[in-house]
Amino acid sequence: MIVVRAQVLRVASALLIVFLFTVGLHQLRLSPQGAPDFSCNEPAGQAVSIDVSTGATGADIGRLLYANKVIKSSESFFRIAVSDPRSSSIAPGRHQIDQHLCAKDALEQLLDGSRISGLIKIFEGAWNVEIVDQMVKAGFVKSEVKVALAAANLPQGITSIEGILFPAQYSFAQGTTAADAIASMITRGKSEFEKIGIFSAPGRYSAQDLVTMASIIQAEGDERDFSKVSRVIRNRLEIGMPLQMDSTVHYIKSTRGKIFLSTESTLLRSPYNTYRNYGLPPGPIGNPGSAALVAALDPAVGDWIYFITVAPGDTRFTASNSQFSEWKLEYKRNLKDGLFSRSKK
Repeated sequence: MIVVRAQVLRVASALLIVFLFTVGLHQLRLSPQGAPDFSCNEPAGQAVSIDVSTGATGADIGRLLYANKVIKSSESFFRIAVSDPRSSSIAPGRHQIDQHLCAKDALEQLLDGSRISGLIKIFEGAWNVEIVDQMVKAGFVKSEVKVALAAANLPQGITSIEGILFPAQYSFAQGTTAADAIASMITRGKSEFEKIGIFSAPGRYSAQDLVTMASIIQAEGDERDFSKVSRVIRNRLEIGMPLQMDSTVHYIKSTRGKIFLSTESTLLRSPYNTYRNYGLPPGPIGNPGSAALVAALDPAVGDWIYFITVAPGDTRFTASNSQFSEWKLEYKRNLKDGLFSRSKK
């Protein structure tokens, strides 16, 4: 899975604008000769923890850095931040920053995600149970996270908390509640859904249907095949054929990264088992990313009903059952020969 690199919860809506307009009097007091600053060539001091709160202004951060002996003056940081648009990407949270830095290096360290404690990285297709584990590792209390998930306010048209926690990199300021953290993820998901057009899509499928499709697409194929997998799902639904997607059974069994699915597994009693049940499962089987959501909304054109990954990187699509059966034999040979195992090394 691709780890999403997008950074969320940016300080205010645009920290650069905050720098320019929120600290007017402070800006007027800047010395025209420049502000005191440590040399960028001098060795850094020991690391300290800096808690950047949600909504902190550039002046707030500058004063915080100065108070912790990171920079020589808050003015030096202010000047650098105003001139660098990346300042708008400083994330709230606890940052590990070295002392005695020039303002330029202080900004670089604030922008370095590896220096933020308690990052929550949601990969595309992550299950909610995996997100709960990530949040616990970041310092949240498990019971509080579960309560927050159960009590979350979902966007209109969305009925499942699974699927709306958008895959991204999140960081939260110290003291953020589990409820606020979950709400932020949902807000991000809603925003992405709106941009893609999930809520306003025409046709027979609801927003929840599309997210459920996207979660299967995310789990079933590589990104280059997403739109074709989407078409297979729609074609099967339209002819009344069971979806028979292995990923829905892996979701039931909480088995990630498995290629082989036993016949016994396809007989499991669960509404999510698309071998036993017709139509879409009752909800998403993970939290899909943007590409899968786009594919759910806009499938490729084709008559395909079957697809199979014969070998790593080789997924084939067909409308012919006999062709599919031949490819399935090829897949079994490759699986027996360990071709899939070698591809993981």
